[in-house]
Amino acid sequence: MSIDSKNIAKKNDLLRTTFLTGKVVLSLSVRESVDREQVITAVREFDDFTEDNDPYGEHDCGMVCVNEDNYIFKIDYYNKDYSMGVDPYDVDVVVRRVLTIMHSSEY
Repeated sequence: MSIDSKNIAKKNDLLRTTFLTGKVVLSLSVRESVDREQVITAVREFDDFTEDNDPYGEHDCGMVCVNEDNYIFKIDYYNKDYSMGVDPYDVDVVVRRVLTIMHSSEY
C-alpha cells in the first residue's frame, strides 16, 4: 500500500474539520481569546488550499483571519505514543496527528 499526498490531505482534513482522529492543541492566546469559537470555526471551514499555500497538497497548514487577527493552524505527525515526529509517508509507522491552532504572533 502506498501513501500519497491526497491520502494525507484526506486524513488531515478529517482531523481539521471534525477534531476527531488526532489531538487538537489550542495555544494560550487562542484558549483565552473572546474569539475562540470563531477561530475554531474558521479553521474547521478553511478550504482555500492552493499551490501557493499548500505546495505539497497535504492540507497540513493554513492561516485564517478573525476580527482582523491572523491565526495559524498546522498539523504535525507523531509516532503511536506521540513521543517523536514521523514521516507521514512511511507506511511502516503508525501516524498520529496533532493539530495546533495559534495566533500568528506565537509562530
